[in-house]
Amino acid sequence: MSASPHAINWFEIPATDFARAKAFYETVLGRGIETMTMGPSTMGFLSSSPDSVGGAIVQGDGAAPSRTGTLVYLNGGDDLAPMLARVEGAGGSVVVPKTDIGSGFGFFAHFIDTEGNKVGLHSMQ
Repeated sequence: MSASPHAINWFEIPATDFARAKAFYETVLGRGIETMTMGPSTMGFLSSSPDSVGGAIVQGDGAAPSRTGTLVYLNGGDDLAPMLARVEGAGGSVVVPKTDIGSGFGFFAHFIDTEGNKVGLHSMQ
C-alpha cells in the first residue's frame, strides 16, 4: 500500500453532545452518519470511502470544541450553497457566507456548529 497523496489523512470534529452534533451534521450534509463506540469515545464517521480523506465527529476525553485553532473544510459538493442553507435550521450559525476565493479556486464559507466549532465548506461553484 502506498502513502496517500493527500495532506490530510484523518480529522476529528469534537462534540460535547454527540446526539446533537450527529443530528446537526446529518442535516447539513444531507445524509446519515454511521456511529461507533471506540474505547471511551463515540465517533460518527463523515466519510466511509477508503479512497477519500476520512473524518468523524467525536465525543470523549480531550474532545473540546473550539472556534479557534485548526480549521477543517468539508467538501461542499458541486455547490456549497445547499449545505450552507441548512446550517441555521439545524442549530448552527453562518459566520462567513459563500465567498468567491478568486483565481479559479472555488468558493468557501464558515459556520459555527451546535458544539461551538468553526468549520468550513468548500466547493468549485
